[in-house]
Parts: sequence; structure tokens; C-alpha cells
Amino acid sequence: MKPRILVSRAVFPEVISRLAGHFEVDDNQADVILGVEGLKVRLADKVGALTAATDPLTAAVIAAAPKLKAVCNFAVGYNNIDLAACSGAGVMATNTPGVLDDTTADLAWALLMATARRLPAAERWLRNGEWKGWEFVQWLGTDVHHATLGILGMGRIGQTVARRALGFDMKVIYHKRTPLAAETEAACRATWVDKATLLRESDFLVLLLPYTPENHHLIGAAELALMKPTAHLINVARGGIVDDEALISALRQRRLCGAGLDVYEGEPKFNPGFLELDNVALTPHIGSSSRATRMAMAMTAADNLIAALSGQRPPNLLNPDVLA
Repeated sequence: MKPRILVSRAVFPEVISRLAGHFEVDDNQADVILGVEGLKVRLADKVGALTAATDPLTAAVIAAAPKLKAVCNFAVGYNNIDLAACSGAGVMATNTPGVLDDTTADLAWALLMATARRLPAAERWLRNGEWKGWEFVQWLGTDVHHATLGILGMGRIGQTVARRALGFDMKVIYHKRTPLAAETEAACRATWVDKATLLRESDFLVLLLPYTPENHHLIGAAELALMKPTAHLINVARGGIVDDEALISALRQRRLCGAGLDVYEGEPKFNPGFLELDNVALTPHIGSSSRATRMAMAMTAADNLIAALSGQRPPNLLNPDVLA
């Protein structure tokens, strides 16, 4: 009898077929949000799970699944997983780094360009029939070329964003706890600065760091006050890193020129104040959302799960201490 696994959200049929060659698959192609209680029920008899960033794999959920050996997120972020609880229960946890770097960087640039040139508001204005003719001072935006790009969190995606800035002749500065190796900085033409300098000097500040309790509201009223009134904030990382209420206040009072956001606190709910602003570009958490990339993410998660349940070390193991 094949081991039983759960696929917690709807995925491509090809992924289900690949998994079905190894396991008895309990899928959720109806894409019902399971939540804590639903996961407890569905994982009770499973040895493995393919999960999404929306699945709260809490200590209580892990405790309710005594047979569980592996949970494999099809996401690079894993703040939905209690890693300590997984390790304590002997459960391997994995993610999907690398395969979504370019696609997420592309969306960061799409939001950056959209907010710089005020595209969402200009399109609404045109669609509403308000365009009566060309004017010299109509819809003035912000130049991207030769501007200063700041990146907070300079991992793989941050470096990918930085390399794209070369075509715009931008100055690139970044901040992370530990500066990059000199050769990596040179490849990105990026310079490490402290956080305060990053906030003060960036014309476009892109957030690309994981959400952790320490990073909650890392960008709040005090940090926004350090930024130029002509600056733009781009968040394609995680909701909760930015204090959304403080950001709305800064945008409404024009203490910040614009923002491009793909993630929000409490999503899919989000602060309705964003909808009242004409200086934001908003997307519904689609950073990695191309068919090719989402397929690669799901297949990488499947490979992790197959390896973990076949007695091998999964390629993207997050808690190697579990093997000890």
C-alpha cells in the first residue's frame, strides 16, 4: 500500500500525476482553505504533505498528525511553518528557493515602473472617459533611470532585482545584516549601507526580506519619515513587514510619493485605505505567478517530498537538525 499524503491546495494535474506514482494522494483540487482545524483532520493519517504559504502548520497541527514525516512548502517563504515543532516531532520541512527568483524580480520591477509612472491611476482616468486631449504637464511621473535603487534584504531575489537595475543606469545600495561578498557586490554593482542611509537615499526602496517576528513592522512611521517625499516603496516580500496604516498615512499626506504593493497585513483582507489612494499600484500576491514558475515550484516541492519519504535527504531541507 502506498504512503498517504495530502496536497493542501489546488495544483497542476501534472504535479498530482507525478505524486500519484509514489503515493496515495488526498488532493484539494477544490482549493478549499483548510485552516488549522481542517489541516488537523486531513493530516491525521498522512505521512507527508505538499503545502502552501497559506497553510498554518502550527505546533497544534503537527501534534495532531502522529504519522507525519515531511511537509514540503511550494513557496520560498516558510513563516507558516513552526520549524521547532517540526523538528521536535521528527518532521522534515522544505521550501522551494531559487526557482522563483526571476519571476518575483520581474514583478518588483513591474510595480516599480507602474508606481513611478502612475500607471494604475492614469489607466483608470482614461477608462473613465476623462481624457480630453494631450497636455504638456499631464500625468507627470518619476524617472527611473539614473535614480537610486535601495534594496532591503539582499538575498537571491534582491540580487536579481539589482542586476536588472544596470539597464537603467541606477545607483544600487542595499542593507542586510551581513554585507555580501565583494565579488557578489561587484556583479550587482551594489554598495552596502546602514539602514538609515538606505531609507534616506533611496528613490525606490524594494523590500525583499522574510517575515519574522523581529521584522514585524520593520518599516513603520519612523522609518517612512526618513524617506524622501519623492521616494517610492515597493513590497513584494511579505505582509506585516510594513505597518500598512503608517504607509497609508504617509501616502495620503504625500510624505511619500508612491508605493507598489503585492503583499499586505492580514491578506487576503487588507486595509481599505489603500483603495482611496491614487498613488499606489496594488496586486494580489502574484510575485511568483507565471505558469512556468508555479509549475517549477510545485515540482520542486514534489521532488522534496518524494526524497524525504524515500529515505533521502530532501534538497531544500529547512531543519537539518531533524536528521540528528
